[in-house]
Amino acid sequence: MIGIVGGVGPYSGIDLLKKVCNNTKANCDQDHIDAVLLSVPASIADRTEYLVGKVKVNPAIAIAAVLLKLEKTGATIAGIPCNTAHAEKIFQVIQSELEKAGSTMKIVHMIDETVAFIASTYPNITKVGVLSTTGTYQSGLYAKALQAKGYEAIVPTPQMQETVIHPAIYHPVYGIKAITDTAYPQARENLLQGMSFLQAQGAEAVILGCTEIPLAITEQEVEGIITIDPTNVLARQLIYSHSPDKLKSL
Repeated sequence: MIGIVGGVGPYSGIDLLKKVCNNTKANCDQDHIDAVLLSVPASIADRTEYLVGKVKVNPAIAIAAVLLKLEKTGATIAGIPCNTAHAEKIFQVIQSELEKAGSTMKIVHMIDETVAFIASTYPNITKVGVLSTTGTYQSGLYAKALQAKGYEAIVPTPQMQETVIHPAIYHPVYGIKAITDTAYPQARENLLQGMSFLQAQGAEAVILGCTEIPLAITEQEVEGIITIDPTNVLARQLIYSHSPDKLKSL
């Protein structure tokens, strides 16, 4: 069974489950892979607020507790549809908590898989842009992973990150996390502005490095620049790790 940590954010968990279904070879209900989604957002502190020092409780503890519940339900492999949760200060504690509990469940690492996907799918790309939360931005999560594989990582300026990109996700009125339908006009406008900036700096592809961003930017290419959806990458890797023969071709 595939396990999905929901609530980080809630729509991201739903989006991951949807993309698992969309990427599975299936002609009927029974052909789909068993999956369990557990969404308990109130118990998991905001990952960015923890990384920037606004909250002291490491969300890793609550995330690990969800993973252990998923394992008890029958999950043998799991994904966390939150890029920021993969920052070392959080992900290492998640792994430690699972080890202490004797867990044998495999956790697919979204960031590593995304960089590997770019390398295998777009071998000629050398410059990759990243749009993300401020937590992911400040931790250098994607920048470090990309640079380790020989890519030039391109990110917004600190001012653009704080006034344009982060609000697209977190703004209490127009941010993606605040809206309960699929219309994100102001958030999308902010994100497209960020993509245009990254493209002007030489980015050939842009990682949508927050799991809320692909809810607003759904295209695989925008104005000539390739978009990389880590949620879809994670979904495909979960399927491949569980049942390789059920993974649809790209």
